[in-house]
Amino acid sequence: MHSMAAMKPRTGDGPMEVTQEGRSLIMRVPIDGGGRLVLEINNDEAQALKQCLIKAVGE
Repeated sequence: MHSMAAMKPRTGDGPMEVTQEGRSLIMRVPIDGGGRLVLEINNDEAQALKQCLIKAVGE
């Protein structure tokens, strides 16, 4: 009998959101097909993402 690896709980469906957890920002983005993409980013990465989005869609 083989043991299975532990599974992480699904983040579930929900709106796009960003929360501060310690020194990190946790960004949850809904994806097609259900569920959400969860990213842990720092402040420098968040600023870089902001600049990329401004270039793409404007202020």
